[in-house]
Amino acid sequence: MDIKILIVEDEKDLASLLSDYFVREGWDTHLIHDGSEVQPWLTTNPVQLIILDLMLPNKNGTDICREIRQTNQVPIIMTTAKVEEIDRLLGLELGADDYICKPYSPREVVARVKAILRRTQSSPDTNLKQLVVINQDKLTVNFEGKSIALTAVEFSLLKLLYDEPGRIFSRQHIMDSIYADYRIVSDRTIDSHIKKLRKKLQELAPEENLIVSVYGAGYKYEHP
Repeated sequence: MDIKILIVEDEKDLASLLSDYFVREGWDTHLIHDGSEVQPWLTTNPVQLIILDLMLPNKNGTDICREIRQTNQVPIIMTTAKVEEIDRLLGLELGADDYICKPYSPREVVARVKAILRRTQSSPDTNLKQLVVINQDKLTVNFEGKSIALTAVEFSLLKLLYDEPGRIFSRQHIMDSIYADYRIVSDRTIDSHIKKLRKKLQELAPEENLIVSVYGAGYKYEHP
């Protein structure tokens, strides 16, 4: 399937640079620098993914994302120049698939795009062969015939992320969700659990990066 990506970015040099990296991957691109032009263009031009900047002339990225989500579930990666904006965007639950803070590496963006496209463009047969299955009764996770045991906290953490693949969970949300007794824990405690969980998942599926860190925002689960 041919991949076409819409880049909505008012910094023309940055948009052009990102486009060059995408073209090297064999993807087609279209660039828009004005927020008011996005929806009219999308009505007649299907794409497989959108890179959407937050601050744009005439219409901002949050409004554009809301409008798109009313009729279209195309994957959206939002970009912003402010780390603190990511927490606000997460709170708005706009429906974006990922968030990246500027300045970013074009290679990082390409990697994020590949991960999303792999999830959304995979055939059913591929998904069946690579399905990750969690078992709450046994506190285990299974992948391609192999199984590994988790602690109760590790399993709760994985299940939270696993149930909503692609959604970014802040550390605070994770703390509130997996500790039912509301004990006091720190960000470092969550990071420590993530580190141990990742190590186990790497043993189970060495070629996959199932739990992804989103700088300044938190963590998310990516299906293989």
